[in-house]
Amino acid sequence: MTVFSIRIATIDDAPLLQRLGSKTFSDTFSAFNTAENMKRYIEKNFSSDKVKEELLDTNAQTILLHDGAECVGFARLRRGGNPVEIQGKAIEIERIYVEKDYIGGGVGNALMQECIRRAKEDGVEVIWLGVWEHNPRAIRFYEKNGFKKFSEHVFMLGDDAQTDWLMRKDLN
Repeated sequence: MTVFSIRIATIDDAPLLQRLGSKTFSDTFSAFNTAENMKRYIEKNFSSDKVKEELLDTNAQTILLHDGAECVGFARLRRGGNPVEIQGKAIEIERIYVEKDYIGGGVGNALMQECIRRAKEDGVEVIWLGVWEHNPRAIRFYEKNGFKKFSEHVFMLGDDAQTDWLMRKDLN
Protein backbone atom coordinates (compact mmCIF):
# COMPACT_ATOMS: atom_id res chain seq x y z
CA MET A 1 0.00 0.00 0.00
CA THR A 2 1.32 3.40 -1.00
CA VAL A 3 1.69 5.96 1.76
CA PHE A 4 0.95 9.48 0.61
CA SER A 5 1.77 12.70 2.42
CA ILE A 6 -0.79 15.46 2.69
CA ARG A 7 -0.35 19.12 3.50
CA ILE A 8 -2.14 22.44 3.09
CA ALA A 9 -0.93 24.56 0.17
CA THR A 10 0.67 27.94 0.77
CA ILE A 11 1.16 30.91 -1.53
CA ASP A 12 4.56 29.42 -2.44
CA ASP A 13 2.68 26.53 -4.09
CA ALA A 14 0.99 28.81 -6.64
CA PRO A 15 3.24 27.79 -9.59
CA LEU A 16 2.75 24.11 -8.73
CA LEU A 17 -1.04 24.47 -8.56
CA GLN A 18 -1.13 26.51 -11.75
CA ARG A 19 0.78 23.77 -13.58
CA LEU A 20 -0.99 20.79 -11.97
CA GLY A 21 -4.47 22.32 -12.28
CA SER A 22 -3.98 23.16 -15.96
CA LYS A 23 -2.54 19.74 -16.75
CA THR A 24 -5.10 17.62 -14.92
CA PHE A 25 -8.04 19.67 -16.23
CA SER A 26 -6.71 19.40 -19.77
CA ASP A 27 -5.96 15.67 -19.45
CA THR A 28 -9.49 15.01 -18.20
CA PHE A 29 -11.61 17.25 -20.42
CA SER A 30 -9.77 18.23 -23.62
CA ALA A 31 -11.14 15.25 -25.60
CA PHE A 32 -14.70 16.48 -24.94
CA ASN A 33 -14.33 20.22 -25.55
CA THR A 34 -13.01 22.56 -28.20
CA ALA A 35 -9.42 23.71 -27.96
CA GLU A 36 -10.60 27.33 -27.76
CA ASN A 37 -12.99 26.66 -24.85
CA MET A 38 -10.30 24.71 -23.00
CA LYS A 39 -7.78 27.49 -23.55
CA ARG A 40 -10.20 30.15 -22.28
CA TYR A 41 -11.16 28.15 -19.20
CA ILE A 42 -7.56 27.31 -18.25
CA GLU A 43 -6.33 30.87 -18.81
CA LYS A 44 -9.14 32.21 -16.61
CA ASN A 45 -9.07 29.63 -13.82
CA PHE A 46 -5.40 28.68 -13.62
CA SER A 47 -3.69 31.99 -14.26
CA SER A 48 -1.00 32.96 -11.80
CA ASP A 49 -3.17 35.74 -10.36
CA LYS A 50 -6.26 33.51 -10.01
CA VAL A 51 -4.35 30.71 -8.28
CA LYS A 52 -2.74 33.18 -5.85
CA GLU A 53 -6.14 34.77 -5.16
CA GLU A 54 -7.57 31.32 -4.35
CA LEU A 55 -4.66 30.50 -2.05
CA LEU A 56 -5.19 33.75 -0.12
CA ASP A 57 -8.95 33.18 0.24
CA THR A 58 -9.63 32.72 3.97
CA ASN A 59 -12.86 30.82 3.20
CA ALA A 60 -10.99 28.07 1.39
CA GLN A 61 -8.07 25.72 1.69
CA THR A 62 -6.20 23.67 -0.87
CA ILE A 63 -4.94 20.24 0.13
CA LEU A 64 -1.90 18.82 -1.66
CA LEU A 65 -1.15 15.12 -1.87
CA HIS A 66 2.41 13.94 -2.54
CA ASP A 67 3.81 10.59 -3.58
CA GLY A 68 7.34 11.05 -2.32
CA ALA A 69 8.52 14.46 -3.51
CA GLU A 70 6.00 14.67 -6.36
CA CYS A 71 2.62 16.37 -5.94
CA VAL A 72 0.16 14.09 -7.75
CA GLY A 73 -3.19 15.55 -6.74
CA PHE A 74 -5.00 18.28 -4.89
CA ALA A 75 -8.39 19.18 -3.50
CA ARG A 76 -9.91 22.56 -2.74
CA LEU A 77 -12.49 23.05 0.01
CA ARG A 78 -14.53 26.26 0.06
CA ARG A 79 -17.08 27.67 2.51
CA GLY A 80 -19.92 29.91 1.31
CA GLY A 81 -21.91 30.09 -1.90
CA ASN A 82 -24.01 27.05 -1.05
CA PRO A 83 -26.97 26.19 -3.29
CA VAL A 84 -30.41 26.96 -1.84
CA GLU A 85 -31.03 23.23 -1.32
CA ILE A 86 -28.20 23.07 1.23
CA GLN A 87 -29.13 24.19 4.74
CA GLY A 88 -26.91 24.28 7.81
CA LYS A 89 -23.14 24.39 8.01
CA ALA A 90 -21.76 23.20 4.68
CA ILE A 91 -18.59 23.14 2.63
CA GLU A 92 -17.98 22.56 -1.06
CA ILE A 93 -15.33 20.31 -2.53
CA GLU A 94 -14.59 22.71 -5.34
CA ARG A 95 -11.92 20.50 -6.92
CA ILE A 96 -10.39 17.07 -6.62
CA TYR A 97 -7.77 16.81 -9.37
CA VAL A 98 -5.45 13.83 -9.77
CA GLU A 99 -2.59 13.20 -12.21
CA LYS A 100 -3.87 10.75 -14.85
CA ASP A 101 -1.18 8.14 -14.08
CA TYR A 102 -2.44 8.04 -10.47
CA ILE A 103 -6.17 7.72 -11.18
CA GLY A 104 -7.38 4.50 -9.60
CA GLY A 105 -4.33 4.33 -7.33
CA GLY A 106 -5.87 5.69 -4.15
CA VAL A 107 -4.97 9.37 -4.57
CA GLY A 108 -8.56 10.52 -5.10
CA ASN A 109 -9.76 8.44 -2.17
CA ALA A 110 -7.02 9.80 0.10
CA LEU A 111 -7.95 13.36 -0.88
CA MET A 112 -11.66 12.65 -0.35
CA GLN A 113 -11.05 11.17 3.10
CA GLU A 114 -8.94 14.19 4.05
CA CYS A 115 -11.70 16.55 2.86
CA ILE A 116 -14.30 14.67 4.89
CA ARG A 117 -12.02 14.57 7.96
CA ARG A 118 -11.41 18.32 7.81
CA ALA A 119 -15.11 19.04 7.27
CA LYS A 120 -16.09 16.93 10.29
CA GLU A 121 -13.41 18.60 12.43
CA ASP A 122 -14.94 21.94 11.47
CA GLY A 123 -18.45 20.79 12.48
CA VAL A 124 -19.73 20.74 8.90
CA GLU A 125 -23.09 19.00 8.43
CA VAL A 126 -23.09 18.72 4.62
CA ILE A 127 -20.28 18.40 2.12
CA TRP A 128 -21.22 19.00 -1.52
CA LEU A 129 -19.73 19.28 -5.00
CA GLY A 130 -20.50 19.69 -8.68
CA VAL A 131 -19.54 17.10 -11.31
CA TRP A 132 -20.04 17.14 -15.08
CA GLU A 133 -22.97 14.94 -16.06
CA HIS A 134 -20.79 13.24 -18.72
CA ASN A 135 -18.03 12.19 -16.30
CA PRO A 136 -19.27 8.73 -15.24
CA ARG A 137 -16.00 7.72 -13.59
CA ALA A 138 -16.10 10.73 -11.26
CA ILE A 139 -19.82 10.24 -10.58
CA ARG A 140 -19.19 6.60 -9.59
CA PHE A 141 -16.30 7.70 -7.36
CA TYR A 142 -18.51 10.21 -5.55
CA GLU A 143 -21.37 7.73 -5.21
CA LYS A 144 -18.98 5.16 -3.71
CA ASN A 145 -18.03 7.83 -1.18
CA GLY A 146 -21.66 8.34 -0.16
CA PHE A 147 -22.60 11.35 -2.30
CA LYS A 148 -26.08 11.60 -3.82
CA LYS A 149 -27.34 13.85 -6.60
CA PHE A 150 -29.68 16.58 -5.35
CA SER A 151 -29.78 19.12 -8.19
CA GLU A 152 -28.12 20.39 -11.36
CA HIS A 153 -26.62 23.68 -12.48
CA VAL A 154 -25.04 25.21 -15.56
CA PHE A 155 -21.26 25.23 -15.74
CA MET A 156 -19.74 27.48 -18.40
CA LEU A 157 -16.67 26.10 -20.12
CA GLY A 158 -15.72 28.92 -22.43
CA ASP A 159 -18.90 29.57 -24.41
CA ASP A 160 -20.29 26.06 -23.85
CA ALA A 161 -23.07 25.75 -21.26
CA GLN A 162 -22.65 22.32 -19.67
CA THR A 163 -24.73 20.60 -17.01
CA ASP A 164 -23.13 19.69 -13.70
CA TRP A 165 -24.79 17.41 -11.21
CA LEU A 166 -24.76 18.76 -7.68
CA MET A 167 -24.08 15.98 -5.19
CA ARG A 168 -24.09 15.98 -1.40
CA LYS A 169 -23.08 13.86 1.55
CA ASP A 170 -24.58 14.39 4.98
CA LEU A 171 -21.91 14.11 7.66
CA ASN A 172 -24.03 13.80 10.80
